[in-house]
Amino acid sequence: MKTFFTPLFLFFALFGMAQQRYYTDPLKIPLLLSGSFAELRSNHFHSGIDIKTQGTTGLPVYAVADGFISRIVVSPTGYGNALYIDHPNGTTSVYGHLKAFSHEIAKYVKDQQYEKQSFRLDLQVPSYRFPVKQDEEIAKSGNSGSSGGPHLHFEIRDTKTEEPLNPLDFGFPVKDNIAPKIFSVLLVPLSDSSHVAYSHTPKSYPVVFYDGKYHLKNNPTIPAWGEIGVAIQTNDYFNDTYNKCGINLLRMSLNNEDQFSFSLNRLSFSNTRFINSHIVYSKYKTDKRRYIKTWIDPGNKLPIYTHNGSEGHIIPKNGQNGNIGIELQDSYGNTSLIDFAIVGKNAAVKTDSPGGELFAYNHFNRFQNDSVQVEIPAGALYADFRFEYHTEKASSDFYSDYHLFHNNTVPLHTNATIAIRANRLPKHLESKVIMAYIHPVTGEFSAAGGRYENGWVTTETRNLGVYAVTVDTIPPEITPLSIADNTLTESSRIRFKIKDDLAGIKAIEGLLDGKWALFEYDAKTATITHYFDKERFELGKDHTFKLTITDYRNNNAVYETHFWK
Repeated sequence: MKTFFTPLFLFFALFGMAQQRYYTDPLKIPLLLSGSFAELRSNHFHSGIDIKTQGTTGLPVYAVADGFISRIVVSPTGYGNALYIDHPNGTTSVYGHLKAFSHEIAKYVKDQQYEKQSFRLDLQVPSYRFPVKQDEEIAKSGNSGSSGGPHLHFEIRDTKTEEPLNPLDFGFPVKDNIAPKIFSVLLVPLSDSSHVAYSHTPKSYPVVFYDGKYHLKNNPTIPAWGEIGVAIQTNDYFNDTYNKCGINLLRMSLNNEDQFSFSLNRLSFSNTRFINSHIVYSKYKTDKRRYIKTWIDPGNKLPIYTHNGSEGHIIPKNGQNGNIGIELQDSYGNTSLIDFAIVGKNAAVKTDSPGGELFAYNHFNRFQNDSVQVEIPAGALYADFRFEYHTEKASSDFYSDYHLFHNNTVPLHTNATIAIRANRLPKHLESKVIMAYIHPVTGEFSAAGGRYENGWVTTETRNLGVYAVTVDTIPPEITPLSIADNTLTESSRIRFKIKDDLAGIKAIEGLLDGKWALFEYDAKTATITHYFDKERFELGKDHTFKLTITDYRNNNAVYETHFWK
C-alpha cells in the first residue's frame, strides 16, 4: 500500500497559515479561476491555479507576503515571464505569464539580457537584491510564454523541496459550491482472460444524474470477468466560470469496502509525467477524453495512492453481483457520487492471438532488424505490452521508408532510442538530416531531432508511432512588420514575423549599428520585437540593422536594412 504524507512540521505551519490568511491576494479583483491545482494537462498535472484577469493584460500583480525575489525567468514558452518569491515561513510563491516586471526588476533583467546577449534568462537572485513587502506591486499580468489567453498562473511551493502545494488550502477567496460533474464510466479488461460485456475491448457507459447522485444510463448490470479496471471521466467547475478544472480526491469501493483512493494536494515535478499512467492514455490519444483510473499500473510511481492490496483491480465472482461506488471531491469538499452494478460471468470470449513481441515495463527492451533499432529502457513503460512493427513505402520527401513503431497510444515515461537506416542520402545533406514524426491521422510530419552517423539516423523520443528520415535545407522566413523601404512605420520598436517549417528556430541575432540588440520572442505569435532603448540607442542618425535567424540545421535567413531615427 502506498501513501503520501506532508511532514508534520509543515502541516501544522500550513494549517496555521490557512486559518490566519498568511497570504493576501496576488490580484486585487474578484478571484475567478480558469485552472485548478492538479488539473489534468498534457504530460503533467497543473502545478498551481490560473486566475482570470478580466480578458486583458496589464493588471497590477502583488506579492502575497513579505519575502525576497529568489528567481526570475524569461522564456518564449512555459511560464513566459515569471517571478519567484521566497517567504520566511518556508514557502515560495510563483507568478507566471507576466507582461512586465516592476521598474527596478525590469532594468535588472534587461541588463542581464544584454550582458549575456540572450532573451532567455533563468536567474537565481541574491536574497538582498529585491526584498519585497506584502501587497507590493511586483509586475503586470500578461499572456507570455505558453499561455492560451490572459491570466495569472499562481503557485505556492515548499521552498526546500520545490514541491507545489494546493493554493486553495490557504484561504484565498475563491467561490466554489459546485460539485464535480461525471460524464461517463469506462470499464477496462486488464488481462487476456478478462472481458467486459463479453468483449476484450474497453467499454464506456454514459451517466445520468438523479436522486442526488450519478447512475449509469438505464442502470445496467454489467457482465464482467477476470481482472477489471474502472475509470471515470470527470471535470470540476468553480462559481461564475465555465472553465473545466480538476478533482483533488477520489475513492472507489466494492460492496462498500474501500478498494482504492488518491488525494492530490501536493505534487512533485519529478513525478508529474506519471499523469500518463494516472489516466487511460490510449483513450486520450484516440478520443481526446481523459478517464482517470481507479487502479495502478505496475510502473506508476506516483506516491498519491492507497489501496487494499489489489492495486484497484476488480475481480468479479462468478454469478455474484458487485456494487462499485466512486466518490469524487474538489478542493472545497464538494462531493459527487456514482455507483453501479457488475455481475461475474465466466465466458470464453473469442479473441485474436496476441501478436508482437512482449515488452516488459521493468526490463530493458530492444527490437531491431537491418533497417531499424528501437531501445526502451527499464522504467520507461508503465505496463507490459506487445510491441508491433510494420513498414510502408514513403513519399519522395523521405530518405527511408515509413517505419511504424507500434503506435502513439502507449505512453513512455523516459526516452526511447529510435534509429533508422537512411537510404540514398547524399553526402552533402548529412548535416541537414531530420528524424520526422508522421502524424497518424493527417500524415503531416514534424521534426523529432536526429543525428547522422555511419548511415544511421538516431533520435531520443517519448512517443512511439511512425517515423522516417528527411532533411531540412530551407532557411527560416523573415517578414518585417514595422519597417518598409528603409522607413520605420512604428516609432518605438521594430517587429518581425519569423517562421521555420521543420527544424525550428535555434537562434535570433539582431545587430543595431553593429551592436547586439535585444529582441523579445513570442513563440505563440511567432513575432520578435526590439524596443528602442535610449540608454543603448543614439537618436538623430542613420542606423544600420542586420537580423539573422538560424534553425536547428544551421540554415540561416538574413535581413539587412538601414533607417533614420
